[in-house]
Amino acid sequence: MGAHALGAAAYAAKAAGLAAPGRPEAVKDEIRWQLDHTTAEVRAALRTLPPVGENRSGPLGPGLLASGQLGTIIRDLQAGLALADRD
Repeated sequence: MGAHALGAAAYAAKAAGLAAPGRPEAVKDEIRWQLDHTTAEVRAALRTLPPVGENRSGPLGPGLLASGQLGTIIRDLQAGLALADRD
């Protein structure tokens, strides 16, 4: 289920970027907003997922969510999740 959450979050961030072509920071802003509005419990659950692209048997394995802009967004989300409770 967590992979679905990260995938949905990535698509939302991608959509934010597409909706604001004159604002290159729109994707990063959406990622930050998502991280700021995620509860500690959800962050903890999402941190249990393997890094995108590393587990061949899981939904975050190599493939659509691990490549291109979606992969970059999920990597940014996972990096933000790792730091979120340290701030």
